[in-house]
Amino acid sequence: MSRMIFLNLPVADVQRARDFWTALGLTFDEQFSDGKAACLVLNEQCSAMLLQEEFFHSFHGTTSAGGTEVLVCLAAGSREEVDELCTRAAAAGATDADARTGEGPMYGGSFRDPDGHVWEVMHMDMSAMG
Repeated sequence: MSRMIFLNLPVADVQRARDFWTALGLTFDEQFSDGKAACLVLNEQCSAMLLQEEFFHSFHGTTSAGGTEVLVCLAAGSREEVDELCTRAAAAGATDADARTGEGPMYGGSFRDPDGHVWEVMHMDMSAMG
């Protein structure tokens, strides 16, 4: 059985979040988007719901923890794709997008989106996995 995954992330400004991810080349599912939410399509089975902070916290009576809530890792098809996505993120307003890591067959980068969420971008060379 294949399950869809919906990450739910609080954002300060839904339109700013949409502009950021659009600049990175991603799209939104308008069926699940409005002024309080934007459904960022990561692939056919996974989307991130970017929810206005107050709306996000209304679901379960949560409050802002004031720290990192989650680390999201996106797979990349190549080392070049890692670099390209991190470079585009920096140009669109992300921070901490310059560092890269690489051990053996793994190569990655990361960035903080305008709301401070940490997104890792990782390429794993399966042919070198042994």
